[in-house]
Parts: sequence; structure tokens; C-alpha cells
Amino acid sequence: MPPHLLHVFSNFVPSGPELRTVELIAAFGGDFRHSIVSMDGRTGAAERLPPGAPVRLLANPPKAGSWKTAARLRQVLRRESPDLVLTYNWGAIDAVIAAATLGFRRVVHHEEGFNSDEAENFKRRRVLTRRFLLPRAHRVVVPSRRLERIATDLWRLSPERVRLLPNGIHLDSYRPADGNPALRQALGIPADAPLIGACGHLRPVKNYLRLLEAVAAVDPHYGLHVLLIGEGEERSALEARAAQPDLAGRVHLAGYQADPAPFYRALDLFALTSDSEQMPVSLLEAMASSLPVVATDVGDVRAMLPPEQAAFLVPLGGEAIARLAAAIETLWADTALCRQLGLANRRRVTESYAFESMCNAYRGLYEEALQAS
Repeated sequence: MPPHLLHVFSNFVPSGPELRTVELIAAFGGDFRHSIVSMDGRTGAAERLPPGAPVRLLANPPKAGSWKTAARLRQVLRRESPDLVLTYNWGAIDAVIAAATLGFRRVVHHEEGFNSDEAENFKRRRVLTRRFLLPRAHRVVVPSRRLERIATDLWRLSPERVRLLPNGIHLDSYRPADGNPALRQALGIPADAPLIGACGHLRPVKNYLRLLEAVAAVDPHYGLHVLLIGEGEERSALEARAAQPDLAGRVHLAGYQADPAPFYRALDLFALTSDSEQMPVSLLEAMASSLPVVATDVGDVRAMLPPEQAAFLVPLGGEAIARLAAAIETLWADTALCRQLGLANRRRVTESYAFESMCNAYRGLYEEALQAS
């Protein structure tokens, strides 16, 4: 019988690590069996699982403080008898506690990044907890160099315990941006309007309000429109800002899209305006769509992009909005530069971030962990 992998997420919504897990499960086929626990009960990402995938969704244990929740997760571990436990981010740390108190060592913990509550400063209790618990995991997986440094320097993990596995995407799913006139018409976006866009969960740490403010600061004669692809708790705040006179009629919220590739094709520019990132998949998707990029200089964004893009990375701070606006105007005024950057971005993602390479790395790690004593 194939090995049983138990995945524990804080939630299983359609976001970065959840969607990556869905794609890995599809690629692994019948080599593993999977069970998924979503700690808050949300399982929207499961809709993306392929039909017939060897996956079960387990009931979430009631949240009742770390030790009580860990005790309930101990019951799950005893009942399910997984061969390997995979935990994701701080929201699943109770499962690491449960495994450690049972003496279960076949644990791979994944750290993907931080929400707005730790975008600038780390919480001491979480740092100390990670220092104590994560050495008990077989490996700690991180997608970015910045997180690798945090894991070894701040959490004091040995370099041998930390595994850097960059994200990857299916390159053949993304074609060069061509304006996608049919989609623009369906969304009410003029065919000749410059269009900047972003893709991701609408939550505070992504700071899409910063993007709207930057667009509002761009010279209005450009007639710049914005396309946001994603859903989340910030939607009402974004809608309220978009309704103000300086942006009215120029902001388009497309909601969550199972296949964002056609929406990237509609764009002229891609923007990433987050307060914190590690290795954003949306940036890889935009690069694969041959789009030029403007971005805040966070996480591994600078390392992901080719050197030609460096001038369009903006440091966080009081001038970020004005600098983003200036970068947008510079790019829109230079069609040849946009084309050059788009080609360089596509070349970089093709060389370094293919899904197949990522999949093989994860498969190898999980097979290694299954052999651990």
C-alpha cells in the first residue's frame, strides 16, 4: 500500500502552499495516499484536486488553545497512523507539538512566510517555540533564501535540517501577454487602455491598497486601469477605494480564478506591492507570461527577477507609493523596454523555476523522510 501522508494546514484555501500541494498531489499520482486537516475547517483548495485523487479531508479538531488542540491532534495521529506528517506554517504548529509528544519523528514542516502581524517584527513567543520544536522535525522546508536565513539565524536550526526548495510552475500553461481583447471586453476594460494587475489572496499583507494609491498617483492622462485577480477579506476596502473619483471606473476586481493564465495575458504590467513575501508564485506566473514587473523589494523578489528588473524594485517606506507610480510611468512610456523586460523574465523563469524540478525535489525529500528512524 502506498505511504500515507498527513497534511496539516491552518486553512486549506486556494493560496500559495495549498495550491502547490494540490499540484504536487496530482503529479505524485498513486505513489502516496494523502489526508488533509484544515485547522479552521476551510477546504476551498480541495476543489482543485483532480478527480479520483487518493485524498481524504479529515474533520478539523476544535480550536482550544495549543495544548488542548495538540492533544486532539494526538488522537488524529493515533487514529490515522500516517507514515509522514507534513505541517505548514505557524498555524499548524500544534500538529508539530502533537507529533513531538508522541515521539513521532517523521515530520516535515513547511514555512512559507508571514502575515501582517509579523511582516516587520517577529513575535518572541513564536521564535522561541520554533527554536524548541523544529529541531524535532526531520526537515524544515523553506521556499526562499530569506526564510533560509531566518531559519538558521533566528530560529537557530542547523543548516542540515533546513531544505531550500524554490517554487515552480507549469510553464506551458502561460503564454505571452497579448492584451486578451475578449477578456478585456468581458471585464469592461478598454482594449487600448494600459492595464496593470496583481494576483493573490486579498489580505492586508499583500497591500493592494498601496497599488491603488500608486495608480491614483500616476498622471491621469495615461488612463491606467487596474485588474486584481483574487478574493479575500480586503475586498470591501479595495472596492471603497476604487469607488473614489480619482479611480472610479478604472479598477476591476475579477475575484478568485482557478485558471489565472488568461488574466495575465490581458495585462501590460504586473505589480507586486506586498509588505512581506518570500517567493511569490504570482510573480513566477507573471514572468512566465512575459510581463514586465514593478514590485516592492521584499523577500526573494530581487533574486527571482533578472538584473534588468532591478531599477523597478521599490523599497518599503514613506516614498513607496510615489516610486511605484514613477516606475509605472517609466515603463508605460517605453514599449521597447517593456518588451525587453518581459522576454528576460520569461527566460529567467524557464531556466530556474520549472514545476518538474520542484516536484522532483519534493518527492525526493518525502521519500527520504519516510526512511528516517
